[in-house]
Amino acid sequence: MADIQKHSVHTLVFRSLKRSHDMFLSEQLAPLPKEERLNKFILAYKTKDSHKNITAKKDDVPNNVDLTVHNQAAPAMFGNRALISIGDQNIIVPKKAPTMPKPTWHAPWKLYRVISGHGGWVRCVDVEPGNEWFVTGSADRIIKIWDLAKGTLKLSLTGHISTVRGVMVGKNQPYLFSCGEDKQVKCWDLEYNKVIRHYHGHLSAVYGLDLHPTIDVLVTCGRDATARVWDMRTKAQIHCLSGHTNTVSQVKCQASEPQVITCSNDSTIRYWDLVAGRSIVTLTNHKKSVRAIAIHPTLNMMASGSPDNLKQWRFPEGNFVQNVSGHNAIINCLAINRDNVMVSGGDNGSMYFWDWKSAYNFQKYQTAIQPGSIDSEAGIFAMTFDKSESRLITCEADKTIKIYKEDETASEETHPLNWKPEIIKRKY
Repeated sequence: MADIQKHSVHTLVFRSLKRSHDMFLSEQLAPLPKEERLNKFILAYKTKDSHKNITAKKDDVPNNVDLTVHNQAAPAMFGNRALISIGDQNIIVPKKAPTMPKPTWHAPWKLYRVISGHGGWVRCVDVEPGNEWFVTGSADRIIKIWDLAKGTLKLSLTGHISTVRGVMVGKNQPYLFSCGEDKQVKCWDLEYNKVIRHYHGHLSAVYGLDLHPTIDVLVTCGRDATARVWDMRTKAQIHCLSGHTNTVSQVKCQASEPQVITCSNDSTIRYWDLVAGRSIVTLTNHKKSVRAIAIHPTLNMMASGSPDNLKQWRFPEGNFVQNVSGHNAIINCLAINRDNVMVSGGDNGSMYFWDWKSAYNFQKYQTAIQPGSIDSEAGIFAMTFDKSESRLITCEADKTIKIYKEDETASEETHPLNWKPEIIKRKY
């Protein structure tokens, strides 16, 4: 057996140090050193593949190009940058920070006429296309026609045996349509002031109706959780639009898609395909029952009212736009005019005026009840603008009809905007 060679302590320590040095010198876990030529090739390939359409830099953008407009319609976003198109070129530029739009100044509205004559709550109103008279329906079961300019009574129509909940004047025919809690839907000939048609089919009270603007179709809705589409001339039911699980409180029609919109106490809004007779969109954002909807007269948008919030939507998919917060009441009715003024009427008699685009509340109004009425009769049940949109007609629980107009003496100096920009609202 060979003798074990003995080394000095100095030699052993030196060998141990050498082994440790060799082990850490190799750096097996470290990545390979980058080659400058290979790195340039990879970067050039990525640039060509990802940004092959981009041929200019931000410094090359012409001075007369409004980047803000292009930025809003940008097809692609890259973090805090946006890809915009100018002619045949695509350019990446910094994105403009989101800001709250400043509200447009609107003159405040004031009460200028109170009309008494009904013997019960006034539940519905509509203005005839010529803007000479308007019609109201009430809990006294009478439909009354009033002169818009003078505020005097022209005609009373009797025939319903319960509260009249909806009236609508035909735009293309000399007909007046009405519905009520007696399950009846009637068509009145205004030349003879008589009922000429009945539309039978609702199983319970009928709460609202609307006429299609371009075809001879009548749509009604009610407590049987359905909306029914009727042929105006033959009285035949074309569709029964079922899907809501509670009272359908209001229905609106328009010429573009969706042609029928309903809101319900089941806290949903539905868009309907009028040809197929089925629901195409269901909006479930509201947490409480939705009693009111209104279509914007010029924009392809609508608003809905609920005790939790007013909300704005964009047609045809029903995209949520923004919340209009602040009216803490049960919202019974909404009205919108071409000047982008939206009005919401509450069950407690409060009326809020809003700027449509900025959702700014520029006026709050508490209705005054008629002498002899109790405080709880301060509710606003229905409202509409006249055809000139310079008058606002409201129907109230104190049995009166009130007409409002803009204050002609007001200006931006006498009634300045008390507005401060806030944090952008959450969109949900």
